Amino acid sequence: MIADEQIDRILKRQSELEARMAEAGGGDAFVALSKEYAELTPIAREASALRDARAEAQDLQLLLDDAETDAEMRELAVGELDELNQRLPELERTFQIALLPKDAADDKSAILEIRAGTGGEEAALFAADLLRMYQRYAEVMNWRVEVMSLSETDIGGLKEVVVSISGRGVFARLKYESGVHRVQRVPETESGGRIHTSAATVAVLPEPEDIDVHVDDKDLRIDTYRSQGAGGQHVNTTDSAVRVTHLPSGIVVQQQDEKSQHKNRAKAMKVLRARLYEYERNKATEERAESRREQVGSGDRSERIRTYNFPQGRVTDHRINLTLYKLDKMMGGEAVNEVVDALIADDQARQLAAMESHG
Repeated sequence: MIADEQIDRILKRQSELEARMAEAGGGDAFVALSKEYAELTPIAREASALRDARAEAQDLQLLLDDAETDAEMRELAVGELDELNQRLPELERTFQIALLPKDAADDKSAILEIRAGTGGEEAALFAADLLRMYQRYAEVMNWRVEVMSLSETDIGGLKEVVVSISGRGVFARLKYESGVHRVQRVPETESGGRIHTSAATVAVLPEPEDIDVHVDDKDLRIDTYRSQGAGGQHVNTTDSAVRVTHLPSGIVVQQQDEKSQHKNRAKAMKVLRARLYEYERNKATEERAESRREQVGSGDRSERIRTYNFPQGRVTDHRINLTLYKLDKMMGGEAVNEVVDALIADDQARQLAAMESHG
């Protein structure tokens, strides 16, 4: 049961912030206050809804306890009170979810990396299918997709691809995609009609702002070399390809898609920042409780998270035992939200359970 004092404290703080923002006028103080106010507003909204519902329930109870209340009014009050009592647990839960600590990276854009896993050419074709799925999903969400680097096979598959996806709350939704994605289908290259199983790995990294990650020039080794296309073709006569090595962490990023060395370096630095940001996040994660390690997006990509079964037209997310017979809509990006919403609800339920067990 959420204490009324907790609700009052939140609403009082919101009023204080409003008053102090009006006094501040501008500058750094105003920026700091408005940031806290923006974070507190959704919590205060749920607190206010819960407080109002509780007050209404109390008023209705007083009406029922009053011997002078006539029969017609009593009947109305009973119906309204029943309805409120059914709504109150949901309002309490929504308020508790609003109180859950936010992942600082949730509002950020993301770097998405897809790599063909076991299964040879079929795995590479599946990696290309996953890229199309995320591109279509980005369209649904009005996000912008920029391909950073791409390594194709001869028949249209992808060995690996790195894309930048920008927009509102990209990481909050895509972070659940990190892991091994498995496909079961009859490959186009299979003449006997046998179902093959292959896999691709997906990694989603929050894309940091420049201020989030400080990269010291002395920590970098930058090598340039001649870029080379598939099968030794399209050889570039200038040293436009760039390899950036971050010496303290050992992270290496290579970029050769652009003809200009300057553009390749800029793209390589963008990917390096994202990997370093994730590297630091994971270091912090490792230092936290064991339970956090089980959470999606902790960087452990050894587990198979989802299976796409083409003969049965189904997609199964193994983390929450969710199966949808909407494979076409999933691959078309339309059903991705259905899976992500279920994963977010499961994540919130785990966090609430952890809070209650510690509380």
